[in-house]
Amino acid sequence: MAAALLARKVGMAQVFGDDGRCFGVTVLEAGPCPVVQVKTAAADGYDAVQIGFGPVRRRAVNRAQAGHFEVAGVEPTRHLREVRGAAGETGEVLSVAAFEVGAEVDVTGVSKGKGFAGQHKRHNFGRGPVTHGSHNIRQPGSVGSVDAARTLPGLKMAGHLGDRRTTVQRLEVFRVDSERNLLLVKGAVPGANGGVLVVRSSRPRIRKPRGQR
Repeated sequence: MAAALLARKVGMAQVFGDDGRCFGVTVLEAGPCPVVQVKTAAADGYDAVQIGFGPVRRRAVNRAQAGHFEVAGVEPTRHLREVRGAAGETGEVLSVAAFEVGAEVDVTGVSKGKGFAGQHKRHNFGRGPVTHGSHNIRQPGSVGSVDAARTLPGLKMAGHLGDRRTTVQRLEVFRVDSERNLLLVKGAVPGANGGVLVVRSSRPRIRKPRGQR
């Protein structure tokens, strides 16, 4: 079973390793996360745990939510998420101690919204020749055919960019601070500072024999 936590993105920083190298890390305020509900395949059709994050006053939740937390025997939280395949018991409080330095984690969150973007920014297109008289420096190119007499669906065109649920896989845990509930992971994670993320242990890699897809 995988370890999982809800976290808040604090920001990015630079830290130095024992060998003197500098690394860019993301600082996450992870947990403590009480387990509010445990779902099983026998009762619910799938295995998952529902965890909370961020304390909130009792009067800030409605009666249904208050009853849900009361059954679990935990204090109300602002955020609730279900994580499939995670381990935990109802009423248990999960913390950053579940992760070890050097372990790999998957971080899921909502990426930054960038509004309506052109095809070059959205799909990383290359530009045309920047020469005298050229008029296709940032043109999308052909989007149809004479025979079809229409624009075929599924083409990479301009449109909404970002603001989507995104997962960055296999980020290495650089440091675990149990006293301040901080988790430092190498690299960048989705979303803006202050966003809520799901951090869980990475699934083991399945290496296929050479020649198989």
